[in-house]
Parts: sequence; structure tokens; C-alpha cells
Amino acid sequence: MSNSSTSSPNATFAELGVPDDLVERLNIEGITSPFPIQSATIPDALAGRDVLGRAPTGSGKTLAFGIPMVARLDKARPHKPTGLILSPTRELAEQIRRELEPLAETRKRSVHAVYGGVGFGAQLKALQRGVDMLVACPGRLLDLIDQGQVDLDQVTYAVVDEADRMADMGFLPVVKQLLDQTNKKRQTVFFSATLGKEVQVLTDRYQRNAVTHEVGEAKPDMTRMTHRFIRIDRTEKVSLAAHEVRSHGQSIVFCRTRHGSDRVARQLKKYGVKTGVIHGRRTQNQRDNALKAFVEGKTQALIATDVAARGIHVDGVDCVVHFDPPEDDKAYTHRSGRTARAGASGVVVSFVTSEDLKDTKKLQRQIGVKCEFEDPTPVAEQNHGEPIIQPNEGKGGGGQNRNRGKGGGKNKNRGAKSGGQNRNGQSRSGQGQSKGPKGKRSSGNQNKSRSRTR
Repeated sequence: MSNSSTSSPNATFAELGVPDDLVERLNIEGITSPFPIQSATIPDALAGRDVLGRAPTGSGKTLAFGIPMVARLDKARPHKPTGLILSPTRELAEQIRRELEPLAETRKRSVHAVYGGVGFGAQLKALQRGVDMLVACPGRLLDLIDQGQVDLDQVTYAVVDEADRMADMGFLPVVKQLLDQTNKKRQTVFFSATLGKEVQVLTDRYQRNAVTHEVGEAKPDMTRMTHRFIRIDRTEKVSLAAHEVRSHGQSIVFCRTRHGSDRVARQLKKYGVKTGVIHGRRTQNQRDNALKAFVEGKTQALIATDVAARGIHVDGVDCVVHFDPPEDDKAYTHRSGRTARAGASGVVVSFVTSEDLKDTKKLQRQIGVKCEFEDPTPVAEQNHGEPIIQPNEGKGGGGQNRNRGKGGGKNKNRGAKSGGQNRNGQSRSGQGQSKGPKGKRSSGNQNKSRSRTR
């Protein structure tokens, strides 16, 4: 494995070797300046080399692997894709598809995403027509292969995105099973936020003389956010969660189980907090709608299991609440990393019951954060909006509006939250740059309101 730095960090897409027609389409989309991971990896990928890229979430990895794939890919026959992108979550798979679709159209290539939580109908029709670039979650792709709907032996460009999270979620055996079925002469590209031993196993087995590029922090900087640990009785959790959401603003509340997430969402609504829910048992439409409402400021809290820590990326999250304790320090880092993004500040609140105290002290040592344990805000002093909505008193009312006029005392103009998004409302590629006078985007000053869906 080798390292390469053949391109200038200030090079344009054209100077990186991107074909003229794709450069023109990027310009039309308002994407004019490569991000560092794109500048580092695109020349090697265009040259046909295997690439291992390490960069933080939201740094532009989708276009880093997507541009070379579109540029190099042959047309596919029915049921035999020529390009494969493996994604750990439904949200990320769909986001990748949307982001690469304009480039694919420029080259008259097709891109389609297959994942669980939705019916097979549309996916089968697309495969029957022929899909050049197949974006897939491992489980659904394996199902389609078992049904005889997909054959991977013509895949000449294979990508594993978020390889470390594939490992965290237990997908590596299936990933290996799928890669083993691709063309032996394929070009193989792995992208990951961290480069641990699990990623090394994939590299050793599937890449040839891979060039490695590392950009940015290897893991989220826990010092960028304010950490609070509150000793609390289990019966006080919902009331205090409502108070924290009201006080801080747009929040993600993490629960251990799907049932617990649904229950907490219902209970918070009784305090006037508008909520959405995301977990593995929700349909894809329900998950999409919950995320969209949260991004647009129509809901104040997103209640989620750890699927959201790994699959959802929204800039502008003010607070993360660990309603239930994380499984381990890695889960705490993933959850907490949903706030304090793109240079913004953020607060991470952990509810600690007496039975969680020992494990939480160990967690603090593991993440390198030492905080005193607080007492909860007394109920009489908690901010539950005007009027205070007590449980079982009927429907919401009194909740915050999108401009924070009531409740939290913070006016962040959430009504403008989606105004700066690109055509698809996405910016995971790192192209969430601010627009200049002619609508072009420069490479800095990311808008806090961008959403990045995995």
C-alpha cells in the first residue's frame, strides 16, 4: 500500500483530470471547487488504481468515488451492473443515488439504489432494464442475488462506502460474500471515516497496490461539544428530555430500542414537543418523512435508535440527548457526533440512572471527557413552553414554531433551514458550500442548514 499526493490542494476538477462534460455538469450543479478528499483521490481513481480513502463524514466522499466511476464505467446489460457501491444504510444509499444521478445522466448511465424497507417492484423493474451503477445495502442485494435478479460478475468498479461502519454493524461477512462475486479484474475503492483492523482485512483481501489518502480528523473531536452528565431517576427522564429540547433547540434523542423510541416520542408530544421517529421497524417512507420534517424545522426532536448515529447526517443539530446510555464508547462517539458539525457548537446530554453510574464513569475515561455529574433541573423550573402541557392533557399545542418564537428562547430562524440546499437537499458530498453572486459554490463556509442523509 502506498501514499500519493499528485495533485495540488487548490486544483480545479478539470486539473484533476475530470472529463470536460462532467466538469460542465458539476458547474451546472454549482459545484466548482473540489474538497480535499476529492483532490487527493480523484486522479488516482481516474487512472484506474485501487484507492483507500480516509476522511470524516461529510467531507465529500460521494463525489470522490462517484466521479471516477461515472467517467470509467461501461454500459450494463439487464441484471448485470458494471458498477457497485455498497452502503451500510438505506438513507445513505438513497442519498448517493440522488447525488450521482446528474453525472450519470450526462454520460447516459443509469444509477439505482436497492435496499430493504420498501417493496421489490421498482427495484426489479430497474434491474430488468439494466442498471449501470447499482447502489446497494448488503442485505437487500443478497436477497436479489438469491432470487436470480442480480449477477455481479460484470462489476468492474466496486466501492465500499463507510467501511468502518459496515464493520460496526456486522456487515463484513456479507460484504466479503458480495465482493467475491464481482469481476476479478475490477477496480476496488474503499472509503472510511477510520482505518481500523477490519478495514485492513478488506484491503488485504480485495485491493491490489492500493494508494492510501487520509484527510482531516481520524475521529470526531469530543472537545468541540459541551458534555453534560445528569444523574436522574428513570421516572424523570421524559420531563427532563422535553426541557432539554426546549432549552437547546433542534435535538436528536437516542433510545436503546425501537419500542422505547416510539414510547418516548408519544410521551414528548404530551409535553408539546413535536417529534419524528426513526428506527429499523419504520418503513422507508416513514423514515424519510421524519428526517425531512426535522431538517425543515417542522419537528423539534428526532427520536432514534442507533441507526441514526450511523446513517443520518444533519447540520444544525443543537443538542444530542442520550435518553438511554450508549452501548459503548464508539456508540457514544457516533451519537454525539451528530452535533457540533461544520464548525458549529453543540451540547451532548447524558441521562445517568443509579444502575448506569459505574459504566458511565468508565465511558468518560474511554472518551477522554471528565465531567461532574449534575442534578436535574427541578420540575418547577423546567422549560416546557407556554402553557405547560402535562401528560394526558390532550394534543400538543404550545409547541415551538419554526422560528423559535416560543419555548426555547432561541431564535435560529429554522424557517430558512432548507433555503441553501442544493438541488436534492443534500450535501454529504461536501458540496454544501455557500453560494456566490452567480449561484456558484465556493469551497468554504458550509451552511449550517445542510442535511446529509445516510
